Amino acid sequence: MNDSDNQEDFKLDLARRPRRLRRTAAVRSLVEETRLTVDDLIAPLFAIDGDGEKEAVGSMPGVFRRNLKDLALECRELWDLGVKAVALFPSIDPSLKDAVGNEANNPDNLGLRAIKAIKDAAPGLLVMADVALDPYTTHGHDGVLNEAGDYVLNDETVERLCAMSVLQAEAGADIVAPSDMMDGRIGAIREFLDDAGFDDTAIMAYSAKFASAYYGPFREAVGSASAAGTSLLDKKTYQLNPANRREAIADALLDEEEGADFVMVKPAGPYLDIVRELRNATSLPVAAYQVSGEYAQIHAASQLGWLDYEKSRDESLLAIKRAGADMILSYFSREVAEGLRG
Repeated sequence: MNDSDNQEDFKLDLARRPRRLRRTAAVRSLVEETRLTVDDLIAPLFAIDGDGEKEAVGSMPGVFRRNLKDLALECRELWDLGVKAVALFPSIDPSLKDAVGNEANNPDNLGLRAIKAIKDAAPGLLVMADVALDPYTTHGHDGVLNEAGDYVLNDETVERLCAMSVLQAEAGADIVAPSDMMDGRIGAIREFLDDAGFDDTAIMAYSAKFASAYYGPFREAVGSASAAGTSLLDKKTYQLNPANRREAIADALLDEEEGADFVMVKPAGPYLDIVRELRNATSLPVAAYQVSGEYAQIHAASQLGWLDYEKSRDESLLAIKRAGADMILSYFSREVAEGLRG
């Protein structure tokens, strides 16, 4: 008996053959467990003042800082593509920054004017406003520093964040998103919003925000790169240790107790285990932020010919959704929405 005879006679006695459900594109589509839709996407956007041309963010191909007119146009186009929400981040003139971020509480600051411009252009689009002081401080940290400059003061920072949140709600923000990781800020912001008559303004808590190396391009975009690490202080004193899983879930559940409407994991891709565990631990909607470094590395590898750009982009987003995220903040949002529209 030759080898070919052996191959013809050999037959496994299997009750189940999983490959039956992978045999054709039609059957694979029929049994597909996770699907990414445009409704899952939140588009992060960067605002600048003035009427100049949009400014490219060098480390984030295809991402721009836009003046308010162009920002409003972009939001109108996103809405027409089916994107339901944007996350807004102002990049202010350095001359407006100071040690305590006073510009954040200016009732006519760039961020507030951007919210109004977006709501005028696309009233149905949900605007998520970042609640943090890092775009407004000269040192680039997310709060007020002590006199020695080696520690972010928690309660003093929270007081400023509460006032900032009310201003954002007054400007028309649908969701305020505290990204600072100060203790107790969710409960305090909820109380301030309710007292000011903004019971319907939702809070998306950056609940599991890690002290990650993946934020570099974002800090370039908003001009807060100086805080990535200094001789006196880095963000590890308030953002989560990447090694800590239980601490991340505990923080998120504390935010839920304090009144958060959504909880978020940031970054997304390197922390899919946290996304899944948080999804299992809470009944709140879970957001995941596919951060600037995740976006940049896919672009960089594809430009070198090491990855297929569209396939790796789509797989990265699908993995975040599969892990349990109900919504994804991603710089790929526009182009993915265009592709889904077909």
